[in-house]
Amino acid sequence: MATIDISKNHSLPLDDAKKKAEELANGMAQKFGIEWKWDGNTIKFDAKGGAAKGTKGEVAVTDKSVRVAIDLPFMLKMMKGTIEEKVNEKLNAIL
Repeated sequence: MATIDISKNHSLPLDDAKKKAEELANGMAQKFGIEWKWDGNTIKFDAKGGAAKGTKGEVAVTDKSVRVAIDLPFMLKMMKGTIEEKVNEKLNAIL
């Protein structure tokens, strides 16, 4: 079960929504050193090192919504609220 699970509806064409999800993934890669890749319409990501080490999850894109599910390692669970807030802000900004 994901530590953080956020879904946002959108009205974008699927390809545009995927581009926005990719923007989100690129931002996480730059800030937190995560590695990501597409698996169908889902971005799978994980952090093998750095401040987010042990974090993994996915950004699933459909024609109607984007769902971000993040598993935080024990050391980051105390920051869940802050991380959740930042993910919500970013999703609201890109969608």
